[in-house]
Amino acid sequence: MASDCVFCKIAAGEIDSRVLYRDELATAFWDIHPVAPLHILIVPNRHISSVNEMNAEDEALVGHLVYVAKLVAKEQGVDQAGYRLSINTGPNAGQSVFHIHVHLLAGKPLPIHIG
Repeated sequence: MASDCVFCKIAAGEIDSRVLYRDELATAFWDIHPVAPLHILIVPNRHISSVNEMNAEDEALVGHLVYVAKLVAKEQGVDQAGYRLSINTGPNAGQSVFHIHVHLLAGKPLPIHIG
């Protein structure tokens, strides 16, 4: 755990958060600054700063984050209508917390916006 990382603290249960899912590898919780009606973050319980900091052994863990997103989407009832998964890497992509995380966005038609 990175001592100053808010997502590490949420995953460890040190910061109160609206957790929807937790297992030995990942934690999912509601984003405190949502950009969609449903905006959930899925984080690994182990600190990885970004996709750029992944090692080969992290491949399965990041795949698990996507699997957890699927489970949470179904639990929240948005699996059939559709949802978006996003991982921001670096400041120019909008990453503001440097602990890899998957954004699960749903609840309304989402615009396709690139650039």
